[in-house]
Amino acid sequence: MSPLERTPVYFLSHGGPNIMYDHDHPAHRKLQEIGREITSKVKPLAVVVFSAHWQALRDTVEVNNAEITELIYDFYGFPSHYYEEKFPNVGSREIAQKVIDAIRGAGMKAEGVKRGLDHGVWASFKCGMSSIVNPLSSHGLGYCTEYYLGEKLSTKTMKILIHFFLAFNTDQNPLNVPIVQVSLFKTEDPIQHYRLGQAVAKLREENIQIIVSGMAVHNLRDLRLTYGDSKPMPYTTSFDEALKDAVTTPPAQREKALVDLLKRADARQAHPTFDHLLPIHVGAGAAGEDVGKRLWTLEEGSMSWAQFRFGEVGAD
Repeated sequence: MSPLERTPVYFLSHGGPNIMYDHDHPAHRKLQEIGREITSKVKPLAVVVFSAHWQALRDTVEVNNAEITELIYDFYGFPSHYYEEKFPNVGSREIAQKVIDAIRGAGMKAEGVKRGLDHGVWASFKCGMSSIVNPLSSHGLGYCTEYYLGEKLSTKTMKILIHFFLAFNTDQNPLNVPIVQVSLFKTEDPIQHYRLGQAVAKLREENIQIIVSGMAVHNLRDLRLTYGDSKPMPYTTSFDEALKDAVTTPPAQREKALVDLLKRADARQAHPTFDHLLPIHVGAGAAGEDVGKRLWTLEEGSMSWAQFRFGEVGAD
């Protein structure tokens, strides 16, 4: 199968929730650009997303199989209107089960759970996703036809219908395809996460978009100490370039390069914990033989906003 016959894989550096409002920030504009690429060129049937903000168990991955998915406001100390933000969306039990089956088929444990979307997903998606077209929603209210077939609908079903109407109404939510979030493991094992990515790689052949969300460099402690100073820390620059080199390593050597990345002397400065880095290992595993490319970067204090893509995108 050629690269153009499967969806690419994206690593998004998602930043904090304030990026939703900072329209002049270069990262906001870059997320919009990537979103346009996904919505206008890839046009996936569904999105499967791994976020740094959800770590399940040491040996078990959790998959959100909720059809109605609320938002998780997993951030603190922001103005009150941040906690009133909305991002209408719908999950998919069918897609969630595909993910679970793929992970179990690779010899790993996976369980379905009911959960909301954390801000590692919805904040960056609000910036970037503009108009994915879902061919399954062209007939009316949305994705699940079974919810509105028949003459008599229960109150419970009507509530679901209203939610689906909002989620697949392009005025309310232009990203009108199901979003299924998947956890990381609650470990810092890069090989384990690389294998997780490999387990779900086949989904790309079904026009399912895999997105991994983290941060190329992520040191909140130093951010608090140097807030307002955008001059990159020395480790921000050195690790950002090392990450680019690892991601763009030929696929046959890429796993070793990404594993070795965590052994660097500056790794714990760039990532005091590896939760925001490990999504790149999931993404690289899912990429298979597709080449990695850094689309853009911005080194800002103790953070790097590098954005990556594995694989190619066809023309409009």
